Amino acid sequence: MSNDQSIYDFTVADSSGNPVSLEDYRGKVMLIVNTASKCGFTPQYTQLQELYDQYSDRNFVVLALPCNQFGGQEPGSNAEVQEFCQMNFGLSFPVMGKIDVNGKDQHALYTHLKSQAGGMFNSKIKWNFTKFLVDREGQVIERYAPIRKPKDIAADIEKLL
Repeated sequence: MSNDQSIYDFTVADSSGNPVSLEDYRGKVMLIVNTASKCGFTPQYTQLQELYDQYSDRNFVVLALPCNQFGGQEPGSNAEVQEFCQMNFGLSFPVMGKIDVNGKDQHALYTHLKSQAGGMFNSKIKWNFTKFLVDREGQVIERYAPIRKPKDIAADIEKLL
């Protein structure tokens, strides 16, 4: 994968399987998160929604990418994931279709994100709710471990808005 690629070169599927180009988010600060409904970190959805509510009018978006690669913690269909997110958290930011973030079937977006994150983290996503902060120009600015609470990223988001 070339470092010449931009985040805007990638497409992900929405929960209905329709392609969504990340080009649609050009000019926005993005927080890209691999999520799961049955994870100890799932309550982070509340803080992710709070960040989205706080900053969405300033061109900020959270993109949730459900993944079932960690402990089978996202076993449901895309429709079941959507229902869970709505019923339990009332999410209004985009929750896309399920993807793989590691391994032979990993989504190209995650190959790119990991290549841009650098440091000791670049080889694998370790668990659900790993977060990538992307600036308005599509550059990966920071990678946060699952344990890092979304509210603790607010100051970094504000710097980019």
